[in-house]
Amino acid sequence: MSTNKHFDRIAAVCLALGLLLTVVFMNGTALGVQTVERTAGYESRLFDTSKVHTLDLVVDGWDEFIESCENEEYVACTAVIDGESYKNVALRAKGNTSLSSVKSMDSDRYSFKLEFDHFNDNESYYGLDKLCLNNIIQDDTYMKDYLTYRLMAEFGVDAPLCSYVYITVNGEDWGLYLAVEGIEDSFLTRNYGNEGGDLYKPDSISMGGGRGNGRDFDMDEILQDIFGEDVDVSELTEEEIRDKLDDAQGSGGFPGMPGGGNGFPGGGDFSGGFPGGDFSGGGRPNRPSGSDASGDASGEAPSGGERADKPSGAPDGESSEGRSGPGGGFPGGGGFGGFGMGSSDVKLNYIDDDPDSYSAIFESAKTTVTKADKTRLIASLKQLSAQEDLEEVLDVDEVLRYFVIHNFVVNGDSYTGSMIHNYYLYESDGKFSMIPWDYNLAFGTFQSSDASAAVNDPIDTPLSVGSGDSRAMADWIFASEEYTAKYHELMAEFLDSFDLDAFISQTAALIAPYVEKDPSKFCTYEEFETGVETLRAFCALRSESVRGQLDGTIPSTDEGQSADSSALVDASALTLSDLGSMGGGGGGFPGGGGPGESSGGGSSNSGFPGGGFPGGGSSDSGFPGGGFPGGSSDSGFAGGDFPGGNGAGAVSSQQNLILLGVCVLVLLTAIVIAKRYRVTK
Repeated sequence: MSTNKHFDRIAAVCLALGLLLTVVFMNGTALGVQTVERTAGYESRLFDTSKVHTLDLVVDGWDEFIESCENEEYVACTAVIDGESYKNVALRAKGNTSLSSVKSMDSDRYSFKLEFDHFNDNESYYGLDKLCLNNIIQDDTYMKDYLTYRLMAEFGVDAPLCSYVYITVNGEDWGLYLAVEGIEDSFLTRNYGNEGGDLYKPDSISMGGGRGNGRDFDMDEILQDIFGEDVDVSELTEEEIRDKLDDAQGSGGFPGMPGGGNGFPGGGDFSGGFPGGDFSGGGRPNRPSGSDASGDASGEAPSGGERADKPSGAPDGESSEGRSGPGGGFPGGGGFGGFGMGSSDVKLNYIDDDPDSYSAIFESAKTTVTKADKTRLIASLKQLSAQEDLEEVLDVDEVLRYFVIHNFVVNGDSYTGSMIHNYYLYESDGKFSMIPWDYNLAFGTFQSSDASAAVNDPIDTPLSVGSGDSRAMADWIFASEEYTAKYHELMAEFLDSFDLDAFISQTAALIAPYVEKDPSKFCTYEEFETGVETLRAFCALRSESVRGQLDGTIPSTDEGQSADSSALVDASALTLSDLGSMGGGGGGFPGGGGPGESSGGGSSNSGFPGGGFPGGGSSDSGFPGGGFPGGSSDSGFAGGDFPGGNGAGAVSSQQNLILLGVCVLVLLTAIVIAKRYRVTK
């Protein structure tokens, strides 16, 4: 038996060490201990942005599948991703009106969705459950979505991961697509761990809300009602459609449609107009209300794999109907109202305490929502609308960062536009954050007419915000001098942190050979080259205008620009449709143009300056200090990593429990040792 006189001291030291470790583990963040990033594996594989990935879809009966794509039915396939084979993966076409648009263009280039866990809940691609494959419609640059998602993620917004993938089908070339992480279980786990928050995708007229949401909306049907049964709407040109809408606006209504006002169901007026037409009778130029009704680059948000059995109150395969709130209009309560097509709930405005008044939110839930969840969300909306104690109901920094990028890229097909859709709302413990979605009509291409209006879009009254139509998620920024100043500070930080010209050049150099050989693209190779140069010019002019708005040399509001337009940046030399828009290169209306040539002229090197893509061997990353995640170990920002840039998030609740267990084990060990040596002595 040991009787060493130092055993008491040894035991005391062990006990003290156990207590110290317990305190450190339980309060690590406050003491400066860095959290562990959560990675599932797919982030650094398929979403490595330093290269174009390969995907071969092995499908029996491919021709029959393509013929039935509009049904959005699943088929089993084998997906070979970068040489790795995954069997029994579910594949379907995705999109709402874009499905009929692609078909009307005599094209087979649909967007697709892969669900690794559809037939087997335990299957995934290194932790990824759903993958969207966007067909890059209405985007001759091939990078409007890609650029925006990358900017969002690097600037601290929880954005979906994305990368380019060249698809072959049964070994035959199909085309260059954009692979986008589905906003579903894997995304939620990657960004928020197991905290159990709720995910929603509100939408103004049930368009783009996922498979089942928006299935009742049909642009052909709308146009048929407007033009009459004797007209073949598939043969209409965009000019004919616009002329008809002009005539209808002047005469006060569309013939043959029920309801009051302009004839749309519910009687909402059509002051916003369709693409390229300004029917508001004044005010800001070309603030459109038309859309291809898309929820992503192909018109639909990822769904069909909800975090629980199915969203509360939303039967499978049914669209949201009977929405409350003002506006009228299309089924679902989303009218073409004076300032925006959508009810108050989709604008995230407080209406009352009745959950039925928020059907556009709750019927779009991607997670199971309880009565308590609804009550909590409504209470937060009430507080948000009242602009009281905003830090309690908003992730203020994240939402500000979201609107910095969102407002820079001028996306009218969004929450701040007249359509009021294409965003995800995440809520946890009563606190909101915004998740970006669908930017294929960004950079002014939703309106596709006045480049100068898009380039100079006022940062303090962006698009439809500030026009008298409340948008609670944005209004608070401009109602407070403190928050407006913070927003301006972050906008300046964004402009100083990114070299957009170099990034565009490097991205173009990366994808140019694949665009050139893409057999199904919606544009020619020459149109792609023109689109890239136009995007480069747009970003430069937009940056110039925003800097001027920040330093006060250019008015930053509608009112200011209307009073004095002398300092506005001249962008009249730009043709926004060169970027790809609703009316060209796969436009949203029937007859809007067919797919491009299978190949264009020019060298596979494309002639773009800047060398390779970040991580591809070029020392020029396109960003001060390095490249984007996946292409370089550098952060892509001057001074090192940017908080939240890769969306990895903090340590999960499960990891916290493990650490707590280790602490308890250490403490118990110390106690046992102390007791043992006390007894033996």
